[in-house]
Amino acid sequence: MIAFDLVCTPQGHRFEGWFASSAEFERQLTAQLLCCPVCDTAAVTKAVMAPNIARKGNQGRALAPVQNAAPEPDQNVAVSNQPEMPAEIEKVIGELSRLQSRMLENSDWVGNKFAEEARAIHYGETPTRIIHGSASPDEAQALFDEGITVAPLPLPFVPPEAKN
Repeated sequence: MIAFDLVCTPQGHRFEGWFASSAEFERQLTAQLLCCPVCDTAAVTKAVMAPNIARKGNQGRALAPVQNAAPEPDQNVAVSNQPEMPAEIEKVIGELSRLQSRMLENSDWVGNKFAEEARAIHYGETPTRIIHGSASPDEAQALFDEGITVAPLPLPFVPPEAKN
């Protein structure tokens, strides 16, 4: 897998994408399957990336971001034997990603106070609004048992404080 830093050209939002290969990135870009998770534009390009700096000697060897070149002796490499995802599934996942991004734009991030905020909204202690955040499976089950509507996000989400 290759991780690329990506940027939407209209707004300059930076985000990360993981691809099986450079060719797979180009294929998805050409098919307009990539979109900015912030503004939903399909005008996406690779961002300038910092070089991969090796860790200290006692922390193991870092993977070098060498593309289209034969590995040097003892260089760490990864190989994926995963089949390509069918185009229909990629299209559905892309649309799901766009819909989730729009939903998140219209909701408030409450972090690990999700259960507390959901209860406060449910019991009328705070104004009604759409929220998203983190909850353990036990917390989510307890909310459900109290009659509070909750649902997991269908796709992975990067919390605002974890973004670059």
